[in-house]
Amino acid sequence: MTVADPTLEVERALFAEGAPVVIGCDEVGRGAIAGVVAVGVCAIVPGGDAPPAGLRDSKLLSPAKRELLAPLVHEWAAAVAVGEAEPGEVDAHGIIAALGLAARRGLIALHEAGIDVGASTVLLDGSHDWLTPALTSPPSIRVRPKADRDCASVAGASVVAKVHRDSLMVADATRWPQFGWDGNKGYGSPAHLAAVAEFGPSPRHRVTWLKLPATADGAPDATV
Repeated sequence: MTVADPTLEVERALFAEGAPVVIGCDEVGRGAIAGVVAVGVCAIVPGGDAPPAGLRDSKLLSPAKRELLAPLVHEWAAAVAVGEAEPGEVDAHGIIAALGLAARRGLIALHEAGIDVGASTVLLDGSHDWLTPALTSPPSIRVRPKADRDCASVAGASVVAKVHRDSLMVADATRWPQFGWDGNKGYGSPAHLAAVAEFGPSPRHRVTWLKLPATADGAPDATV
């Protein structure tokens, strides 16, 4: 089945409603057992150029294609940022709150880059608004299932966030090579789970996601 390239149709409709800025927003790493959860935010304004040729949701692109597209997204958009929430924050607050923390940090970075975030409309991939509870004064937020597939701003956010997070996992793999993060990027592959069972979790693991029994001192026991 051929998948159509994302367009600016939704973004242009939001501009027509009066939005001066549309910020596409998408998360990466939500289901991983190690590493940060990352949220990409991609701001576009009326009258901008067409999106980069070949832009797609990051899940539909090869790693090499994502690497080629990420800098083109930075050139195309008014501003792009990636916010992160640490594994310990996922453990402490849960994944939904951690997504909100990461997105808030990304939006702050856009604000610091000169984007009027408060006046913007945020286009959020999915059907659940997990962003509003994380913000003191949220802008207009629109949720849209499959926005990462259909909307160029969200696809751009997806690609940039994926490349950013993958680079972090590859860097961490040099310190903890036993977990194979350069290949599995922190997701729970059988080999990754077997390594956790053999070596125990690292400081980059989301310990509460491992479902391991605790030892007498309260630390997770990864030997079972």
